[in-house]
Amino acid sequence: MSFKPAITKFADLKSTDQELVSAAWVAAKAAHAPYSKFYVGSVIEAQNAEGAVRRFSGCNIENASYGGAICAERTAAVKAVSEGFTKFLRISIVCATKPGGSPCGICRQFLREFGGLELILISIQNEANDVCIWRLDDLLPDSFGPEALDF
Repeated sequence: MSFKPAITKFADLKSTDQELVSAAWVAAKAAHAPYSKFYVGSVIEAQNAEGAVRRFSGCNIENASYGGAICAERTAAVKAVSEGFTKFLRISIVCATKPGGSPCGICRQFLREFGGLELILISIQNEANDVCIWRLDDLLPDSFGPEALDF
């Protein structure tokens, strides 16, 4: 199955989406990526039970044991959840080293837990600032989620 995301220019995004992507660029500068040299930043906009909305940034943090590494998306997600913001609304992802791509499988599943299939993902795709916009269900079809465990 092949899905073609919506592609637009950064300049054509809504200002709130531009802010989300710009904040991810800032987050990428904090990445610790001495092995892959992929400096990734992510920002999640999330809501808590009271309806308050906040943004949480994250970067990838590599480790010499490799398995101890954490992606930018999960760094931002862990920060949000640990602060009580468990409903993810939107997420932006940028790779400062080589734009393009999408979240890895573990990140997709992790985002599924808190964002649901309607979560909007925004990612810079190239040096020309082309932006892809996905819904999580585009990247994770027929997914396994919390409702599958509802007995």
